[in-house]
Amino acid sequence: MNISTLQKMYTNKTLTPREVLLQIRQRIKQHEDNPIWIYTLSETELEPYLERLEQTDPCSLALYGIPFAIKDNIDLKGIPTTAACAEYSYVPEVSAYVVNRLIEAGAIPIGKTNLDQFATGLVGTRSPYGACQNSINPAYISGGSSSGSAVSVALDMAVFSLGTDTAGSGRVPAAFNNLVGLKPSKGVLSTSGVVPACRSLDCVSIFAHSSEDAQKVFDVAASFDEADPYSREMSEMQKSVPSRFRFAIPQADQLKFFGDDQAEELYLEAVKGFEQMGGIAVEIDFSPMLEVANLLYYGPWVSERYVALKDMVENKPECFIEVTRDIVESGKSKSAEDYFNAEYKLKAYKRQSDMLMQDIDFALTPTTGTIYTIDEVNAEPMQLNTNLGYYTNFMNLLDFSAYAVPAGFRDNGLPFGVTLFAEAFEDRKLLLLGEQFMKKDLNV
Repeated sequence: MNISTLQKMYTNKTLTPREVLLQIRQRIKQHEDNPIWIYTLSETELEPYLERLEQTDPCSLALYGIPFAIKDNIDLKGIPTTAACAEYSYVPEVSAYVVNRLIEAGAIPIGKTNLDQFATGLVGTRSPYGACQNSINPAYISGGSSSGSAVSVALDMAVFSLGTDTAGSGRVPAAFNNLVGLKPSKGVLSTSGVVPACRSLDCVSIFAHSSEDAQKVFDVAASFDEADPYSREMSEMQKSVPSRFRFAIPQADQLKFFGDDQAEELYLEAVKGFEQMGGIAVEIDFSPMLEVANLLYYGPWVSERYVALKDMVENKPECFIEVTRDIVESGKSKSAEDYFNAEYKLKAYKRQSDMLMQDIDFALTPTTGTIYTIDEVNAEPMQLNTNLGYYTNFMNLLDFSAYAVPAGFRDNGLPFGVTLFAEAFEDRKLLLLGEQFMKKDLNV
């Protein structure tokens, strides 16, 4: 399923949204052993959306009849938001700003998807509703925290989905399920109606099969929200891709693949692919970015998770998964002194990073260095999760835009992905570069 195909069929009256939802319900039933969904809308709950569309010209709405999934830390009016914690559950009276934008454009919400509890993790296994399985090989992790959001799209239960991304949650699951994952510039997609993880860093992300679909969703969702103090306006200008460009790659000794030789080969092939597009690869020292990555979970920003969940963790600690509780509680001990010392370091690393990115159109890294089985993550949950964040944790602290795209398959059939990142508000340029890369004959 994709947006353009569905829209043509709706316009030609060879398919209706009602028929699409019937197909989706059948797919959901086929995969009910995989805990992708926390809540799916009933026929009665879907009826108002369908009735509205049946009275509307398909050509009048940008996302007419396009089914989408919503990570269950993002509000949908009248449907419980749990953030993967039943005791936290509440029923919002209004939808999140971004959800409302999409529904107004004709998109149909299918339901709320599973996630690492309170969006804390990159693995997809940290949920009381069950570990979300990879869409290609169920023995492997789906990636997180936006696990169900990615898998629902990969298995054609939705055309696109919303996730969130604080440390990589909108990119890692894309790489593990052969999808594109757009982590927009901070504030470009409103976080009103989103359960905060680290509020100053949180982004709403988009999963889709193609850059074309991600672009269409982004164009609808990217809107300034006066009610969100972190919202930022973005130029509507379409970025063009230059015929010649320079892109940064990490120094060879800074690349980590954690023993995954095929991932390394696929990354080097992706570098060649961008060179074939007219790019010049420039090795840069990634150490400032890597130092910033350490600040996210080991520095004072983890206190934002504690602030967001203070009442729950203090009064109902038993409601948390153990690893989630340990991370959230670690934020309690951070002091103002810790924060300012880290903020000073961050400013210095940001200056260094910006200088390294001068005269560079974008940087290219693996999305992750490897992938793990569910059993491997359960046996060593903290370290393996940390490994997955090696290339992702620094993005929001350094105010980068980022776009994860597929970049081939390992011999065992599992996908590999790369991430393009650039300064804030370069989202559309990254989308175009990613689309051009995926259209090349690179076995992706």
